[in-house]
Amino acid sequence: MKIRALLLVLGMMAATVLLPAQEASDRATARIAKEVRHEILMLPYLGVFDNITYRVDGYNVTLAGQVTRPTLKSDAGNVVKKIEGVEKVDNQIEVLPVSPNDDSLRRQLYRSIYGFSSLQKYSMGVQQPIRIIVKNGNATLEGVVDNESDKNVAEIRAKGVSGVFSVTNHLQVVKP
Repeated sequence: MKIRALLLVLGMMAATVLLPAQEASDRATARIAKEVRHEILMLPYLGVFDNITYRVDGYNVTLAGQVTRPTLKSDAGNVVKKIEGVEKVDNQIEVLPVSPNDDSLRRQLYRSIYGFSSLQKYSMGVQQPIRIIVKNGNATLEGVVDNESDKNVAEIRAKGVSGVFSVTNHLQVVKP
């Protein structure tokens, strides 16, 4: 009986020692994630046709997504490496192939989506929340919108662009 009680007390002591360490690690991860987001959004050539995502696992950061410029991929990796506490950066960002046809489709998709009256509110500000990714004639919509209706309208507008083979809608609805 005494051994059981002793083990229980030791177990509780170990748990109280581990909790502050876990909380500190969680705070560090949250800080790193916040700084990664900030640094990515501050990249000078990040535009509506680029989509960079990230995952923070402790002190390791994985970058993913698609960009239209190879320099944007390397710039993203370099700024994240400089964040205090980041030990490793796995840069898995895909550089989209150079294609005059895809460039034309990007412009047409932009005009069709952001030029539509109910979606014009998303064109305000420096970083537009609807990302338009085009690869080999296939379009993907990434980012966030205010409601399900805007998500559906963006997809309908994209599907109406001549020359687009397919549209994948990954837009997320942000709950207020």
